[in-house]
Amino acid sequence: MIMLDSIDELLVHIKEVQLDVIKLSNESLLKMSSYMEKNSLEIDEEISTALQYQDIITQQLNATIEAIDSMQKSIDIFSHAYKNDEELANESISKLKEKLNSTLQEAKDKKHRFSGKVADDAADDEIEFF
Repeated sequence: MIMLDSIDELLVHIKEVQLDVIKLSNESLLKMSSYMEKNSLEIDEEISTALQYQDIITQQLNATIEAIDSMQKSIDIFSHAYKNDEELANESISKLKEKLNSTLQEAKDKKHRFSGKVADDAADDEIEFF
């Protein structure tokens, strides 16, 4: 299904961006920690709050990734079920087409016999309406 494929592609992109932001956040945290260690700085309340915020941001990005994974799994399950149903629907349509073609052929044969063009079947023919 084209629409679901587009949604899945968008989710993949968003997930990649989230992972990139998490990576940048972790690198930023490491650089801040390294700077503080080099300069023998103590963690005050403001720095502690900033580090907690950074951790919260990373947690939220991970939660978004988990939601995306869940959505992708649901889309995948739906797409698989749709494809199976689509195949079943196509089989049913093929069978219906065969029956309709058979019915059409039978109707053409009856019309042909009614018009008197099949002489050897004329004794057995009756006019049938469908």
